[in-house]
Amino acid sequence: MTTSVLPGAVEPFVVHFDDLDAMGIVHNARYAVFLERALSNWWAERGHSYAGGRPTTTDVMHAVAEYSISYRAPVRGTGEIGVHFWLESLGDSSAVYRFRIISADGGTVHAEGRRVNVKLDPRTLRPAPWSDHAREVASALLAPVGGEEGPQQD
Repeated sequence: MTTSVLPGAVEPFVVHFDDLDAMGIVHNARYAVFLERALSNWWAERGHSYAGGRPTTTDVMHAVAEYSISYRAPVRGTGEIGVHFWLESLGDSSAVYRFRIISADGGTVHAEGRRVNVKLDPRTLRPAPWSDHAREVASALLAPVGGEEGPQQD
């Protein structure tokens, strides 16, 4: 990735042949998978994952409460892209992510959207507060106030 993006993170991602539809472009449903994998990788590198079939922290117990995506330019064929994501806000038990699927050079936005996660208590499956550690880790993804459009790309 040659893009300079702050705040937030850009996870490099490889599009494979089985991500494509009959027209040779990324199938619309795959964009959500790309974001899921990018977020999972980013959080796992910071100690929040599933290991041996068990969550490493209770903060990985969350559900998607809302998801929206707008498609801007198709991803044509296989190869490297980027998944750029940041937190618009972090509530007591919710996290509002914004994201972009971008070209490897950062010059093209293929899709952009919003995803809301709600942390759940593993026993009751009711909303529960994020841990202090999760809040500390998440602070690296928080956009400045008024940053809902996301950071600028160079």
